Amino acid sequence: MKKETWNGIDRAKIKWFPTIDYDKCTGCLACLEKCPQNVYTKKNGKPKVTNPDNCVVGCTGCDDVCPQKAISHPPKSYLVNLVKNAKSACSCGGKCKCK
Repeated sequence: MKKETWNGIDRAKIKWFPTIDYDKCTGCLACLEKCPQNVYTKKNGKPKVTNPDNCVVGCTGCDDVCPQKAISHPPKSYLVNLVKNAKSACSCGGKCKCK
């Protein structure tokens, strides 16, 4: 099985997935319906993030469809810093896939 990467970074090491604020969530399931990656499943009438690694790195589409604004992702700066750190750790300055 081929290891999935994003910008040369092992996907399993990237903490990019939605977080649900259950104090705001009304269980409309708009996030579950929006996401084609099967990140969510329904549990007790509400969405649950059961497949976080399925989330496409950089995608925040489900944030916008939530009428209660109960869905959030890390800030985009997290990804920018992740790429910068990966490039600085690479002996070629990030121009190859030496990792």
